[in-house]
Formats: sequence, C-alpha cells, structure tokens
Amino acid sequence: MKIGDRVFVLDDDIAGVIARIHGDLVTISTDDGFDMDFSRTELVVAQGNTAIHKNIDAASIAASISNKEAAKKTTKIRLKPRERNRPAMEVDLHIHQLVKSTKGMSNYDMLSLQLDTAKRQLDFAISKRIQKMVFIHGVGEGVLKAELEYLFRRYDNLKYYDADLQKYGRGAVEVYIFQNKKP
Repeated sequence: MKIGDRVFVLDDDIAGVIARIHGDLVTISTDDGFDMDFSRTELVVAQGNTAIHKNIDAASIAASISNKEAAKKTTKIRLKPRERNRPAMEVDLHIHQLVKSTKGMSNYDMLSLQLDTAKRQLDFAISKRIQKMVFIHGVGEGVLKAELEYLFRRYDNLKYYDADLQKYGRGAVEVYIFQNKKP
C-alpha cells in the first residue's frame, strides 16, 4: 500500500484513495469527499485504478481477511454490562482446592488453613486495590461462613454480602473493598 492507491474497505461499501499512511493507520479520501482513518487490515488495494469491485483478486481479499481476523484476536475484548460488574477475584476455600489430601488434618486444621488463605487473599486484594472479590465457602454447617464474617468485621474499609445466588448458590460471600482508605 502506498499513497495514491485506490482501496476498498472490507466491511463497508466505502472506496477511496490513500491520502496518508502513519504506521498501521491509513487515511483515505473517500469518493464522497471525506477523509477517514482505517487500519491496514481493513483495506484492500484495487487492481489497477478501477473503481469496480470485481477487479479485486481473490488472493488479496483472502490475505486481508486473514490479517483482519489476526488483528481481531489481539484487540481488546469488550465486556457486556453484566460482565463489567463481575468480581475481579474469586477465592475458592473448599479444602480440596487448597490441599492435595486432608489425611491427618483435623477439622480445626482445615478451618485454620481456610481462614489463613482468606485473610492472605483479602490482604493481597487490598494491597493491589482490587475492589470486588468473592469467597466461595460452600454450603455446609455454616462454620466457615461464620468465621469469614467475623474476619470481615475486623476490617473497616469493606462491606460483605451474599454473592450472586444464580452463579454461586448460597455458598459464597462477595466482598466490596472501599478504595479511598489506605491499607
């Protein structure tokens, strides 16, 4: 591609002549008299200087499409509104997620390990200024949940509540960390 080449835009009915090239950004002067910016991967150079779409060879179309698909893979993914509110961090406190085997561990040892993990992850989230996190404790007798709530009450810069019922059921607590206070 060079200045003066006639090009077509892949996903639009726009054609024009290249006016400027700056890195991967190409400015074209359209047939309607507008200057528009496009990525190189969005453009196909016309064969010769004709304005007929049929004169574009299949190889250049295939190459442009594959370049555009490769560029799509590296672009930032847009989040849906529901996903935007998703917690940034999940901590699964099920004991089988924390150790390979519970052989030789008492209930007290398992609970202590789960609480130490929760405290360590919470302190990490505060230090990294992560605003939302979910602690998955599971549905059991409620001992771990009660201990987690006791742990959360010791922090004055957070609030906690039951996590999304559809996603986690009754076995998780979501924590919101206020960022205006320093840890």
